[in-house]
Order: sequence, then C-alpha cells, then structure tokens
Amino acid sequence: MWRNYHKRRGTCAMLSDSCGRMRSMKSAVFVFLRGEANLPRKPSPQQSLELSAVPKMSRSAVIAVAIFLIAHLALLIGLTTPEKFVFDEVHYVPAARQMLAPVMSQPMLNPMHPPLAKELIAASIAAFGDNALGWRYPGTLFGALAVVAIYLCGLALFTAQGPAIAAALIAAFNQMLYVQARIAMLDIFALGFGLLATAAFMHGFRRERPHGLFAVAGALFGLAAACKWSGLFPLGVCIVIVAVIRLMQGWRTLFADASPDDWYRPGLWPDFSALHVALCFVLPAMTYLASFVPLYGASLPDLVEAQRRIFADNTTTAIAGHTYMSSWPSWPLLARPVWFLFDKTAEDNVSAIVFLGNPLVAWPALAALAIVLRDFIVARRWDAFLIAAFYFGPWLAWALLPRTLGFVYYYLPAATAASLALVYVLRRRGMPRWLLWAYVGVAAIGFAVMLPVSAAFVGTSMQTFNRLMLFQSWI
Repeated sequence: MWRNYHKRRGTCAMLSDSCGRMRSMKSAVFVFLRGEANLPRKPSPQQSLELSAVPKMSRSAVIAVAIFLIAHLALLIGLTTPEKFVFDEVHYVPAARQMLAPVMSQPMLNPMHPPLAKELIAASIAAFGDNALGWRYPGTLFGALAVVAIYLCGLALFTAQGPAIAAALIAAFNQMLYVQARIAMLDIFALGFGLLATAAFMHGFRRERPHGLFAVAGALFGLAAACKWSGLFPLGVCIVIVAVIRLMQGWRTLFADASPDDWYRPGLWPDFSALHVALCFVLPAMTYLASFVPLYGASLPDLVEAQRRIFADNTTTAIAGHTYMSSWPSWPLLARPVWFLFDKTAEDNVSAIVFLGNPLVAWPALAALAIVLRDFIVARRWDAFLIAAFYFGPWLAWALLPRTLGFVYYYLPAATAASLALVYVLRRRGMPRWLLWAYVGVAAIGFAVMLPVSAAFVGTSMQTFNRLMLFQSWI
C-alpha cells in the first residue's frame, strides 16, 4: 500500500506583506461563516479565497442564521421550569453570582473549572436578573450555535445544503444537546465553541492555504477550553491530524493507488510550516488565558496557581462515587442516564429531566460509525477520516484520564458529531434520496416521544415515565 515518494515537492511562495496576511485571514473567516456549498465546484487555490470587498450574503449564511433562530426559539420554550436549581446548577450559578459582587469574596467558588462559562452566566444574570431565565439563557444561545456548527461541518464534508441541514436536524433531535442547552452547566459552552472550531478546521482541511481557518479554529478551541478543560480534546485531535500528515510528508510517503478522495496527500498544505502550526495551535493558550484576567488580573503566579488547582481537581482519583456515575465504554449504549430532575407535581404526574439521548439516533449511529471506520481504513476517504477523528477523539480521550468519576453527558461532543456519520451513510452511492429525510422524520418522532422526560415544563404521568424507562439501569 505504501511506497516512497522520491520527487522533490515544490512549495508555493508565501505572501509576506502584512496586507496579504490580513486579507487572507478576513477571507478565511468569511468563507467559514458562509459555507463551502456556494463556492465554485473546482476553484483554484487563490480563487477560493479571493472574495469581493463587499460580498453579498450567501445562501449558506441565510440558512445558518435561520437554523440559529429556530433552534434558539425552540430551546427557550419552557426554559424557566423549574424555577429552582437543577442538578449541578447548584455549583455553577453561585460561582457566577460571586463574580458579580463588587469585591470578590473568598474562598472562590468552583475553582476546579476555568471561568469563561461562569462569566457568561454571570453576564446573563446581570442582564436578565438572578432567576431561572438569567441562569439558563446563555446555554440556549450556545446550544443553537452548536446546531449551526454541525450545519457548517456538514457543508465542509458534503458540499451540499440538504445533507448539511439534515445533520443539524439529527444533532438537534438527539435529545442530549436539547437537555444540556437548557441547564446552567459548563458543557454546552465548551460544545458550542468546540464545534465551531471543528467546522473551521474541516473547512480548511482540503485547502492549499488553511492558515486563516486553522487560526480561527485554534482561537475557538481556546475559548472552549476556557469553559471546561474537555474542550482541549478536539484541539488534540487537530494537532494529531496535522502532526501525522506532516510526518508522512516528511517521509515522502504516497499511497500506491492514490485517489483525490484520500485523507492524506503529499501535496497537502505545501507552505504550512512549523511556525504556522505553532501560531495556529498555540494561539488557544492566548484566548484561554484571557478568560482568567477578569478574576486574577495579569498576576502570573495567580494564573499558574489557578491552572495547578484545575489540573489537580480534574485528574485526581480521590473522588467519591455518585449515584449516576458511569464509565466511558457504556456511554454510546446509553446504559446509565443522569436524572437532572424528578419532581412529583400531582398524585400521578411528574416533572422530569433525564439526560439520556434519543435511542433512535444514538444506537443507529453506532452502525453508521462502523461503516465510516470501514471507509476510512479501506477506501481512505477524507470525509470518513474527519468524522471518525472527531467522534472517537473526544470520546476515547476520557479513557486516558485517571479520573474515576464520569457521566454520560461527557459523551455529548462525540454524540453530536455522530449525526455527521449518519448523514454520511444515508447519502452513500446507491441510497435513495428520500431515505435520509425519512430517517430525519424517525429521529423527530423519537425526540417527541422522549420529550416528556427531557423538558420539565411538559410533564408526564408515572405510567408514561415508567414506560419510557426501558431498562432497569435507566431507573
């Protein structure tokens, strides 16, 4: 399968003037936001980045805005029910309140996580009041952004509007994103920033000059990590991808039966140097550290001590057990959900929020991922490669940590990326076009069925609740 590639590889001249770099960055950001589907089918490397000074709003941008508004409005319905703390809101909302005090009280609350997500919750409390809307509103914004990010990922992978929209719908109907976006916890913020960064990386992956898009991805990954350290996992995936490709290029390796759809090509990113790698993927450290400045100022010892505390609290094995804890191999199977809320509202009625996921999405996604893996290994397809990388990377990273306490909501980034695997399989050659949209309808039905145990404002009877808890481990 492999043979040495002996021909000397030519490199493109780099733009050295600052104006050229500025135009490249601005163009890269605009292309990322507007999506790939509106670009010419086979543009030259320079043509793909040269955009008019005042470009018209593309169809992709309009669709992205529509997806955001619809998702945001859907997440807002019944958001203030219940009006009390739900699950880990008891940790994060008081920490956000503390940030609003004129003088920061001591000890600092919830120092085991970076501050950005809590700062965003604090800003929302300042804007909307210290109530359920103030606590939870920013989560709905980032939940909607996560859905838009999956749409942008779909544009990069499938270069078509229909599959990209289908991927966004499936991600929204997977229940996990819906539940997590309606609670004042940190994970949805890391997910929103992380998926937007992943979309930027995917859009840059096949470009001759990915510099601008990779830099955008790096900055967004830094913001994801500033919400929760698990935001570093997809950044690690990007670094590994770039390192492997650069290593193979250093060995001058070529697939014996090379194809344009291969995930690796010896001519990929000809002028993306080690300096560019450092600038793009060290940049996250700058955006990450910036989130600590409002709390610690520019005090280097305080910043270092904050990182030491976060590291100690997130890697220690001396953590007590929890009723709803589960191990990483069980998460794709939905073996152990987390009950965020269970209140009896009447003799036979309950108000429940169960972080479980839509079985009609989560379980079929496992079969789809097996096909994706097969196409990555056997057919070497670049789109299958990226889908597999951003599913397995953020999930399997938890297996490397010595931390013993885990919950199924740690699986949220991988579960959301799994929607791309389902679309990939359902639009394979030979599949009827209607099948993808029929499956979207099935996912919507599953979402509707699970809604009574996903949204507290809906409520349900004990009989229906028990019927939806299919397995003993779900209770």
